[in-house]
Amino acid sequence: MKQRKIFAILAMVLVLVLSVAVFAACNPKEDGSGNGGGNDTQKTVDGTKYCLDSVEGGSSEGGSVDATMDYTLADKEDHSKDEYYEQYKALLGDFYKAYVAATAQTDIDARYAAMAIAEAKLLQSATYIPTSSNGGSFGLTRVAPGTVSAALWGLDQDRFHNAVVTTEFIKSADRDALKALYAQLKGTGTYEAEAKKYLKEHGYTLKDTYSIGYSADPQTWDIHATYRSADAEAICNLFDGLVEYDNEGRLMSALATSYTVSDDKLTYTFNIRKNVMWVDSDGRARYEVTAQDWVDGLERALKKGATSYLVSGVIKNAAEFVAGEVEMSEVGVKALDKYTLQYTLEEPCSYFISMFNYNPLAPLCKAYVDAVGEEVYGTAPDKVLSCGPYVVSNYTKDNKIVFSANPLYWAKDSINVKTLTWVSYAESKDVTATYNDAVKGTIDGAALNTTTIELAKKAGYEDKIYVTGTDASSFGFFINTNRTAFETIQGYGMKSEQTDAQKALTDKALKNSNFRMALARAIDKKTYMAQVTGDATAEYSLGNMYTPGSYVQLGKDVTIEINGTATKFAKGTYYGAIVQAQLNADMGEYAMKVWDPTKEGGLGSSSGFDGWYSVDAAKHYLELAIEDLKKQGVEVSESSPVVIDYPYYSGSATRANRAQALKKNLESVFGGKVKVNLVATEDIYGLYYAGYYAETGTECNYNIYDISGWGPDYKDPKSYLATMVPAGDMIKLLGIY
Repeated sequence: MKQRKIFAILAMVLVLVLSVAVFAACNPKEDGSGNGGGNDTQKTVDGTKYCLDSVEGGSSEGGSVDATMDYTLADKEDHSKDEYYEQYKALLGDFYKAYVAATAQTDIDARYAAMAIAEAKLLQSATYIPTSSNGGSFGLTRVAPGTVSAALWGLDQDRFHNAVVTTEFIKSADRDALKALYAQLKGTGTYEAEAKKYLKEHGYTLKDTYSIGYSADPQTWDIHATYRSADAEAICNLFDGLVEYDNEGRLMSALATSYTVSDDKLTYTFNIRKNVMWVDSDGRARYEVTAQDWVDGLERALKKGATSYLVSGVIKNAAEFVAGEVEMSEVGVKALDKYTLQYTLEEPCSYFISMFNYNPLAPLCKAYVDAVGEEVYGTAPDKVLSCGPYVVSNYTKDNKIVFSANPLYWAKDSINVKTLTWVSYAESKDVTATYNDAVKGTIDGAALNTTTIELAKKAGYEDKIYVTGTDASSFGFFINTNRTAFETIQGYGMKSEQTDAQKALTDKALKNSNFRMALARAIDKKTYMAQVTGDATAEYSLGNMYTPGSYVQLGKDVTIEINGTATKFAKGTYYGAIVQAQLNADMGEYAMKVWDPTKEGGLGSSSGFDGWYSVDAAKHYLELAIEDLKKQGVEVSESSPVVIDYPYYSGSATRANRAQALKKNLESVFGGKVKVNLVATEDIYGLYYAGYYAETGTECNYNIYDISGWGPDYKDPKSYLATMVPAGDMIKLLGIY
């Protein structure tokens, strides 16, 4: 996912239409057919879409384990050809040592605990400053909660064909009743039908169209060549994976009717659904979907490189193929026959089955690529084929994308939304635009800002206003520690006014970890978010970690060293609690609060509060930074301030207000020793090209930037942390790679 997906994620301040996201396991089969015996464990279905009981499961149950961290492993890697590695190591060396040690853990719970240690080191680097997730604002919607995929990772949550949509806004009381019904029925496969029944009984009319807003056009329609959410969130509606996660979080059959996993959990064999067709944008059948399509898809993904890191080290010889050391025939994916596909892994991977709803494991019709040519394929929506629920029937840049039902879709009778329409707000400068369009029915929901919430109340919608749920995305500030661009590419200007002396001073300051931490602790995130949401919900979406603290929890007791002290974390401990323990040990009284065990009724959470903001801590770290820089002959004072360029889109009053709030906040805390330059663009794409659309770190034009975030691609903390390794997806935002 997700620049959620850079999957990662693109921050969509103008439009937020979210659904409830709750994970629920499949129900065990009553006939006892869950385990097939013999050498393999087989899961078989004989209908259109049935629940597949995941054979990997999640965290192992019961017992205990000692997690031993070998921090020397990273030092044994060869980075001699990596021109940025020394700069990377200076920024994130401690994180990377812990991360590599964590990936070496063979026990899933030991790895979760070790990844938490790595996360703590990442947060201490203050190269990334977490701010928020999607959601947590007031909104109006016509979509029933719990009717879009409950997966917090990958792309299933961006597939809307099964959304239940009404012709009128749903009352908040009815949403609450539906959420209670969801909690009661999740995992049974019956919620969607009961939700429809409830809505009809309460006077709602259902419809088979769904319209949403979007803020950035896809730059490519080639799913194997991109890592950006703006691309993938559109393309994912054109293909199905082998399996998918439904609205209740159940693993379901899709283009695989069944699969087996060997006892050693190294070999996955899928039976491909027969007679499924690839169709063009006019809905005409072109080719049959076969097992070879996944072999060709993986080869393309590995060659394009955008998401190859996801499967490198997971699928056998994938990394070696990328490095040019082996042929594709030696990679662990094979079409055993027309309808049998087999993957071989490097080592058991508990989250492998959750990876099939994301880019690198999508199918590809190579015959079509060969027919239209490499230079043409993926350049437009009519230059790709579909094997999913939709084809693109209309696309006008910066205006509209219309997804119409695929007439030959193998599960066409089961979809609720026959026409999915994306309406662009990329060029909109009107803070009331999405609200007005939602009221008119142009789109089916909108987040409410400080202006539109009052309009909604006056219009009689107060009983329909609800607080949108948050998801697993993580947005934040990225610090450019190696800035070389002072004007945005693509002709969008945004030229810095810094003098050469100011550029040099700021560069040295941002390379200093104490100065970065001072910035991180000085940002008043509640005030910052209030410019978008208003004061009433400003804290709801605040986040304090990169990986959400409740993303995974231990399935057994784990003992791991924290600064030399063996520390036991009990079964059920959340990831965030371990991160907090490491931060407390490393930072003492100045540790930020990233995990609150009292949140969510005592379950705990890393969201809904600002645990970083502390004027005392900010001033403490600034003084440390001043002393550090003084030793380098660099003065930081009111007469020689650090000048920070912050780019923003002046066409949006919300973004302009937020920029002014940030400037006032930082300059007030630091008393003239830090100056914030607001660098405006009247074109939203100028803001995107300053960082989000930048291909390399050398193109990133800012000192601090907040237009990118990440959403997970599979169910493991590695899905987040892997983006911060050398040449990882998010590293370019730090000015390197």
